[in-house]
Amino acid sequence: MRGVGSVSAASGRRGRFGRRIRKTAAVALTAALTAGAAACSNPDSGGSGGGGSAVVGISTEPESLSPLLGFGKDGNSKIFDGLLAMGTDMRLKPALATALPKVGADGLTYTYTLREGVTFSDGKPFTAEDVVFTYRTILDPKTNNASKSELDAIKDVRAEGDDTVVFTLKYPYAPFAHRTVHPIVPRHALQGQDVNTGPFTTRPVGTGPYILSAWSKGEKLSFKANPSYWGGAPEVKKFTMAVIKDDDVRATRLRAGDLDGAILPPNLAAGFKNDKSKKTHTATTYDYRTVTLPTGGDVTGDLAVRRALDVAVDRQTMVDKILEGAGKPAYGPVPTDSEWFAQGTERAHDLDRARQILDDGGWRAGGDGVRTKDGVRAEFTLWYPAGDKLRQDHALAYASDAKKAGISVKTQSGPWEVIEPRMKQDAVLAGGGAPGDPDFDQYLLLTSTVAGDGFNNMGWYDNPAVDQALVKGRQSGDKAERKAAYETVQRELVKNPGYTFLTHIDHLYVVNDSWDGPSTQVEGHEHGLASGPWWNVEDWTPKK
Repeated sequence: MRGVGSVSAASGRRGRFGRRIRKTAAVALTAALTAGAAACSNPDSGGSGGGGSAVVGISTEPESLSPLLGFGKDGNSKIFDGLLAMGTDMRLKPALATALPKVGADGLTYTYTLREGVTFSDGKPFTAEDVVFTYRTILDPKTNNASKSELDAIKDVRAEGDDTVVFTLKYPYAPFAHRTVHPIVPRHALQGQDVNTGPFTTRPVGTGPYILSAWSKGEKLSFKANPSYWGGAPEVKKFTMAVIKDDDVRATRLRAGDLDGAILPPNLAAGFKNDKSKKTHTATTYDYRTVTLPTGGDVTGDLAVRRALDVAVDRQTMVDKILEGAGKPAYGPVPTDSEWFAQGTERAHDLDRARQILDDGGWRAGGDGVRTKDGVRAEFTLWYPAGDKLRQDHALAYASDAKKAGISVKTQSGPWEVIEPRMKQDAVLAGGGAPGDPDFDQYLLLTSTVAGDGFNNMGWYDNPAVDQALVKGRQSGDKAERKAAYETVQRELVKNPGYTFLTHIDHLYVVNDSWDGPSTQVEGHEHGLASGPWWNVEDWTPKK
């Protein structure tokens, strides 16, 4: 996220929705002109001037374009390919590999046969050595990849000739094949570079359907079709992602014709309902919004406060009023309709229960309605990123619910550069979530071993029972054992909620109805390059 857990800084995983339109159109228009001045002045970055180009509005951008540092690790990076990819139905399919891997009887070896004739965008051939280099470099302790523990199961990776790669695992990690959607980088292009700071981080070379042509940080990323792409040259020849942090500004630019598509909050998307030239795409997600409760805080670290907030919050009202029904209540990282959800861990909105928990925990009501304990006021700051109306509305609703229980939550907005140094002591309205295996959206979120490591475990959650269950869940090859482990995690979060999970949100995108091919997948928290109807832009064709 700029959120939590499987939300990483490299991926820029942040929630992007909101629902309140600014009261003056002049403010939004001025911001739009300022935020998009460079894009608007470039003829390649304007809205649909033909079927050969597309411009979409995203809210954040990656901090690096190197897969060695985490970029594109969940697929759909545009510039790179993995050994495997995820299809529309979220099932694995071959990409740089010719087929799904052959798995050894003990679940410890995965063998991939590679596609022949594939070249990188610089014309150099793709080989097994590039795969070996990619994974070994990520696992190198010197590489600054905050998500490298996702590949912890790898014991060794080796090439057998130019077209075969064999992974040997330390333990039978059930979802390992899903980890091999990770992009592959060219060894030759990185030789002699510092993988953490070298030019490859901003000028990458890959095998993907698009080539980065320009990156104006804070403004846009421009791509051109890769004419030698092994899957066939895309018909959308120019693809631009305009970086527009403010929800209102994205809507304004879409309406003005400056964008061909954008991710929008429910009420702003509704404003295009009667526009026959546009189509709204809805993606179901694992994307959640949550409040981090730093373990070391005098107030947020108190178990009674954490438990009281967990039942004081009115999740269903947030879904109804903030999301306008485009989502569902969240009681943890696992959506309630997932097969991995632990039934019975739902928490009802119960203010009386919240007040009783605080009474029992020694928090006494004060004259101003704010409780105190041993001279400490039940008060803390809750940060949310500026311009993110969805998080703002969640933060305000959370503070309102907390106040009714006698807890004062002071909401504060700011850029991530301001928020990040404060995450150890202040709460944050965070986001996260990854579809597929429960290990993906729980390990980096909850294990104490990565607490405070960038945007991993932002709440510094420390629960030995959860740590043990997370290890068992990722190291067991038996689904029943894994399910029991992840149910343990969810039930422990009831006893000691280190985060107050609020909602799982649907993603809404409004796109010019000019192409055949746009669709949505089940999405995680990451947006922009990896998600949205443009996840398969290389397959789009202009409507006749």
